[in-house]
Amino acid sequence: MKETVVERELELTLILSPEHSIPVAARLTYRGADPYAVHIGFHIHSEHPVHWTFARELLVEGVFRPCGHGDVRVWPTKVAGRGVVLIALSAPDGDALLEAPAAQVSAWLERTLRLVPPGTEGQQLGLDDGLAELLAPTPVDELWLRDPWPSDESQDRE
Repeated sequence: MKETVVERELELTLILSPEHSIPVAARLTYRGADPYAVHIGFHIHSEHPVHWTFARELLVEGVFRPCGHGDVRVWPTKVAGRGVVLIALSAPDGDALLEAPAAQVSAWLERTLRLVPPGTEGQQLGLDDGLAELLAPTPVDELWLRDPWPSDESQDRE
């Protein structure tokens, strides 16, 4: 299967306080070979970008209503009359609150949902095929499944 990737560069806003925020370049990435996850890389003026991976379903739901708990929480809101999606990330190194333009995130998510519709993610992984292959009898199995001692009942009838 050909690897299919849906990417989008966009500018997020890192909210430092109610009065102070800074723009952060980010890349949203979705891979058909990893169908349950979305990946976000943040370019924060360091040698390497910071990467986060979490469930695509979480981001899809978070565009419409608050969801998530723990390390990743997502919810929609309005800021200065425009729709945004807030993403709260928590890690041992610290917390971050990011604001993303809802229209751009939604358009990118729509592309991922066309590539791999919800509920079909497992088919992308080939789990059913792999499981069937693992459970399929082999010629060696046939030897073990055969009765090594034929029944005596059929020969002793007189």
